[in-house]
Amino acid sequence: MDFWFSESHTPDVKLSLKVKKQLYSRKSDYQKIDVFDTHEFGKVLSLDGNIMLTERDEFIYNEMIVHVPMAVHQGIKRVLVIGVGDGGVVGELTRYERIKRIDLVEMDEQVAEACRQYLPANAGRLDDERVHIYYENALKYIRRCEDKYDLIIVDSNDPFGPSEGLFTREFYGNCYKALTSDGIMVNQQGSPFYAEDADAMQRSHKRIVNTFPISRVYQAHIPSFAAGYWLFGFASKKYHPIDDLNAEEWNALHLKTKYYTTRLHKGAFYLPAFLEEMLQEVEEV
Repeated sequence: MDFWFSESHTPDVKLSLKVKKQLYSRKSDYQKIDVFDTHEFGKVLSLDGNIMLTERDEFIYNEMIVHVPMAVHQGIKRVLVIGVGDGGVVGELTRYERIKRIDLVEMDEQVAEACRQYLPANAGRLDDERVHIYYENALKYIRRCEDKYDLIIVDSNDPFGPSEGLFTREFYGNCYKALTSDGIMVNQQGSPFYAEDADAMQRSHKRIVNTFPISRVYQAHIPSFAAGYWLFGFASKKYHPIDDLNAEEWNALHLKTKYYTTRLHKGAFYLPAFLEEMLQEVEEV
C-alpha cells in the first residue's frame, strides 16, 4: 500500500509526496515534528503538517534569503536568525569569513535535534564556533536587543498560529531597533497566489513599509512551497537592494551556488503585474 504525505495549501488544493519511510515523528511542547524520506524530494521536514524544507529544493530558499542581503551590505558581521532551527540558513551564513557571530533563536529545541539526526547536511553547521543558539521565544528575545545586529533574517513559519507574532508591526519595530544604523532585515513573505496567503503577505508588507525607509519584495520559485512561488521581504535603514548591489565584490568571493547569482538578484526584484498591484494597494494606504 502506498504511503503519501499531503500538505493542504487551501481547502481545495493539496501537495502530496509519495513517502518511502517515516523517519521521525514527535509532538513537542509546541508542535508536531515529522521527518519523511520521500521518492522525489528526498528527506522532508514537516511542522504541524506544513513542509519546512526538502532536500531537493531547500537550497533555493536558503540561498535567496542569505545571499541577497550579503551581496548588498559588505559590512555585515553580526547576524540574528529567527525561526526554524534546521540549520540551512545558518549553513549559508557560515560560508562568509567576514561574519563574526551568528545568533540563532529557535523556540523548539526538538526541531534542531531532529535535524541533527536526520538532516545532518543542513544541521551540521550549527556547531560552527560562531553560532550561538538560544532556545526561547523570539518575541521576548528581540525586545532586549538594541543596535546589535547588521542583519536579521526572519526564517519563520507562515503567519498563522504560533508564528503569527513574527508578522506584527510591534515585532518589525523591535527588529528595526535591534539593527545597527545601516542594518537590513530579510524575511520570508509567503506566497501571493492563494487568497489567504496573499492577504497575509499584504498585511506583513504594509507593516514593514510603515517601519523601514526602504522596503522591497523579491521572489523565488520553490517547487515544494505553496504554488511553487515564494516571496521574501528586504527592509533596510540605508541600502537599496538593487542600487547598492556590489556584484563584482560578491562574485570575487567565488561562492558556489545552485540558484543565486548576482544577475538573478536583480531580476528577482522585478515582479509580475498582479503582484505589483497587490503591493501598491497597501503601500498607498
